[in-house]
Amino acid sequence: MRLSEPLVNTIVLAGLLAVPLYALVVDEPFTITLATRAAILALAAVGLNILLGIGGLVSFGHAVFFGIGGYAMGILAFHAQTYTTLDLAVFTTEGTKSMPVIWLVAMGLSAAIAFLIGLLSLRTSGVYFIMITLAFGQMFFYFAISWAQYGGEDGLSIYVRNGFPGLNTLVPIQFFGICFTILCITLFLKARLQASSFGLALNAARQTPARVETVGLNPTRLKLLAFVISGAITGLAGALFADLNRFVSPTMFSWQLSGELIVLIIIGGVGRLMGPVIGACIFVALEHFLGGLTEFWHVYLGIILLCIVLFGRGGVIGLLTGKVGAHV
Repeated sequence: MRLSEPLVNTIVLAGLLAVPLYALVVDEPFTITLATRAAILALAAVGLNILLGIGGLVSFGHAVFFGIGGYAMGILAFHAQTYTTLDLAVFTTEGTKSMPVIWLVAMGLSAAIAFLIGLLSLRTSGVYFIMITLAFGQMFFYFAISWAQYGGEDGLSIYVRNGFPGLNTLVPIQFFGICFTILCITLFLKARLQASSFGLALNAARQTPARVETVGLNPTRLKLLAFVISGAITGLAGALFADLNRFVSPTMFSWQLSGELIVLIIIGGVGRLMGPVIGACIFVALEHFLGGLTEFWHVYLGIILLCIVLFGRGGVIGLLTGKVGAHV
């Protein structure tokens, strides 16, 4: 029996919400943490899916923005907890433990870096675009390793999770509620963006850039704006991920993480609204259940990915709805 895509989307979101609520009832806080991890990875993949699913751009360095968001949180929280001053060229700050402020900084920095990287990367296309984004990712990775002031290769630990007004973020279910709410808001905005004139123009620029130019639109500018929006969302996810673990390290910039985000989207369905969500849930579940059995659990993930690429080009959501092509 084939299901409608809106029904599948509802079931996926309801399932992600039901798992931590059940874990709360049976007093399993670690399961809530797993659900939180899935929500954050899904948020990062939603950001990438704007670029990949709508714009058709395969970025193999998207972990740059994930890492920037994480280090923005880590540095601001580090100075706040050690009562030291962060001296920048334009201003000084003593850091902050406020999540909303950290989110704004993480998104702003990620968007600015995405703009600069996009200006250079979008001068290329195809495999060259993939390689230049990978190169930027490696540059940031090795810079973080050499940044001894903030832990270098060992990373940076944050003793207490940052605060959100009116909530106790140290309570797992409350922190999950924050992450889940942000994910839902981002999914709503992504759906509106995809259906907007900008989303339609971006999709057209992916398919026939020459025709887009004939109507007076600049395909490169459209893709650059998508790159910036995508980077900002992924940076926000990075800040949340760092807060979840209370730890940041250069691995947040690694090309492996960029690859994992692409895998999440492919498993769920490229261009599908809930593709990143169901992909993140499957990834975290495999990591938890199979990771306890063998350190080579990625083999099973590879088999699933291979089957989807060969037999289910629309991802899991495509298999459930019977629609191979994504709505992009």
